[in-house]
Amino acid sequence: MKLNNGINLTWLGHATYKIENDGKTYLIDPWVDSNPVCPDELKTFENLDVMLITHGHWDHMEDAVPIAKKHSPTVVAMIEIAKYLESKGVENTIGMNKGGTVPVDGVKATMVTANHSSSCVEEDGTIVYLGEPAGFVLEFTNGYKIYYAGDTCVFGDMKIIGEIYQPDLAIIPIGDHFTMGPREAAYATKLLNVPTVLPMHYGTFPLLTGTIEEYRQLTAHQDVEIVELEVGETLD
Repeated sequence: MKLNNGINLTWLGHATYKIENDGKTYLIDPWVDSNPVCPDELKTFENLDVMLITHGHWDHMEDAVPIAKKHSPTVVAMIEIAKYLESKGVENTIGMNKGGTVPVDGVKATMVTANHSSSCVEEDGTIVYLGEPAGFVLEFTNGYKIYYAGDTCVFGDMKIIGEIYQPDLAIIPIGDHFTMGPREAAYATKLLNVPTVLPMHYGTFPLLTGTIEEYRQLTAHQDVEIVELEVGETLD
């Protein structure tokens, strides 16, 4: 499958994606350095314009500070995460909240609901809560829209997300244990009524037992294209 009009989307493993469009580079949920499935050659970036963060867990935000300090991207995140990153020396943050839309470097980023938790652990073991988790709907200059669900269970308002924003592609978790498994993801797919789905957040650890094979079986009756990427592979 090809994306629309020059959008390149690369899976860096787990829930981390790099998107390139119109000369801009975007990174969603930066976890690369200790990510056990991220290829070494993809752990560094020549340049980075925008970083988007859905929530504070280490497997989504662990590399946010060093990457942001190196490349100085605009960082878009929940207001509490933005303030936390600022306290660590990160500049160029945009703190926002659910329902809001911000235009940044060729993309309109709308923050939407996710049902999960959001915290990080400091070096001394202190747990810092970082507001609520979120997802994003990203609309690019050519009108192509991607719904990135973040870590979440299925929830009824996914139907609203599908109806209001009408995404062309949904990226949703299927791994189970910490997020939706295949059964819940199949129901989410029906609620979203989206033409194409890219599963994520599976296969990284033994705890993540959900498989794309089971997800395919459970969505076989739906009119949806399920795209399976290998880690490091690019949809272009």
